[in-house]
Amino acid sequence: MKTIIESALHSAVETLNSTENLNIPSEKIALSIERTRDVAHGDFASNLAMMLARDLKKSPRQIADMLIAALPSNPMIENVAVAGAGFMNFTLAKQAYFNELNEVHAKTDRYGHNTIGQGDKVQVEFVSANPTGPLHVGHGRGAAVGDSLARIMAANGYEVTKEFYYNDAGAQIDNLTLSVKARIDGQTPEDESWPADGYRGDYIMDIANDFLAKKTVQADDRSIVATGDKEDLANIREFAVAYLRHEQDLDLKAFDVNFDVFFLESSLYKDGSVEKTVTELTNNGFTYEQDGALWLRTTDFGDDKDRVMRKKEGGYTYFVPDVAYHRNKWERGFKRVVNEQGADHHGTIARVRAGLQALEIGVPKGWPDYVLHQMVLVMRDGQEVKISKRAGSYVTLRDLIDEVGKDATRYFLVARKPDSQLQFDIDLARSQSSENPVYYIQYAHARICSLLDERSKQQAFDANSAKAHVDRLDTELDYELMRVISRFPEMVISANNNNAPHLIAAYLQELAGAVHSYYNAKDEEGKAIRILTDDQALQDAKLYLLSSAKQVIANGLHLLGLTAPHKM
Repeated sequence: MKTIIESALHSAVETLNSTENLNIPSEKIALSIERTRDVAHGDFASNLAMMLARDLKKSPRQIADMLIAALPSNPMIENVAVAGAGFMNFTLAKQAYFNELNEVHAKTDRYGHNTIGQGDKVQVEFVSANPTGPLHVGHGRGAAVGDSLARIMAANGYEVTKEFYYNDAGAQIDNLTLSVKARIDGQTPEDESWPADGYRGDYIMDIANDFLAKKTVQADDRSIVATGDKEDLANIREFAVAYLRHEQDLDLKAFDVNFDVFFLESSLYKDGSVEKTVTELTNNGFTYEQDGALWLRTTDFGDDKDRVMRKKEGGYTYFVPDVAYHRNKWERGFKRVVNEQGADHHGTIARVRAGLQALEIGVPKGWPDYVLHQMVLVMRDGQEVKISKRAGSYVTLRDLIDEVGKDATRYFLVARKPDSQLQFDIDLARSQSSENPVYYIQYAHARICSLLDERSKQQAFDANSAKAHVDRLDTELDYELMRVISRFPEMVISANNNNAPHLIAAYLQELAGAVHSYYNAKDEEGKAIRILTDDQALQDAKLYLLSSAKQVIANGLHLLGLTAPHKM
């Protein structure tokens, strides 16, 4: 819908540039167009005249009048008026909305997709949990946001790679190994000899038992057979990591999240990438020795202080392999990279970007992008739920899926802006009421399916025939639903440009609300306005409109990884 206005303004600008020699930059046009808050002011408003006033040294209203006079005749634009200080208000013709409904039916599950990504390679890294335990609800929020982002980017024409980075090197894996070894030796977390930083959940006992039983576990890229030898620490380590990678993979499959690439931190040490990165940073003159440690001059690139790369007791700090890893991403040709991580990763952003700049390999400033999510509080009966017996100290993603289902879990975890704290209300997520946004949205889809099923008892609904009667849609309720439907493509672009899948969630609630209002509408006498009536042409027009809404709901739910049920 917005492109109708953009096209008209581009033509007007070209005319004025050639006849009045104004040199108006065309790139400002798209930025100037927004939907009006009040339809009494038209469908769209443009502040282009106000944006150009200073450069053209004319009043906004004068520029607006010039632009309107230069607009070409367009049957899709019913009226253009100047308002206020110089806004141009555009009212679209009815046919513009009818054409949009036709577009929905023509494109079906591709409606809302576009090509702004132009096939560019992008990568979304998300979850990236340490292989030391089951996924917790924070990982679940990262999974919901990251997977939705990837779906939205794909809908915008990007070639998307979804990647999971395993921190399978370092102290946390040592602690995992010692914890499993302690269980193998018959110790419990209550014993004084239990490792100080050991993991205490019941899953550690499961790993120990399977190790002693000499079981085989299949991780993404390897199969590990337990030796059963309780002194074989190397095998215990490999088996435990593979076991938990496999368990996390099962959690993600239950959540309908799949990855294209699983990347191991340990591979960066094995193939020499970490050493190569350190050598190049040193050769480029951005490191120095102090107090027995090797430091990186991250302050040269905007960090608040320099950072230690190699500790005086030996071993690299955790951001060094991160720099090597992101170099690997850059060399794989990803023009856009988005890291979806917990808010506790905030401190790494400046130093990773600084390290990439110091490598002097052409990485642009501000690359990669980060989307950081805040913590999740799980509530039941008004009280916070903190502990899962299996995990030992936190609520797992599987706990939520088992409690409320995959769809409700995904929606609740993605519905709010990631950088806001989230309260996950189990009671609300399980309820079948309009207060539950997941139920509210899916019920709108099912409600339309029910109408179409009821119609099919008389005669199968034929959208191609029905569109001939679309001009019967002439009430304000009809137009309100059409307006909401027509916003979907814009929302897909906005969610992409702002790394904001919660915008799709909010839009779906709005669309569902418009559907329910349409279904429950009453006339001036308070009587229900029936959709299935004896007026066949009017009935077909209403079902054409509602089936458009049904398709858009399904498309939006798919972007969030949710199903569109036929019945509720």
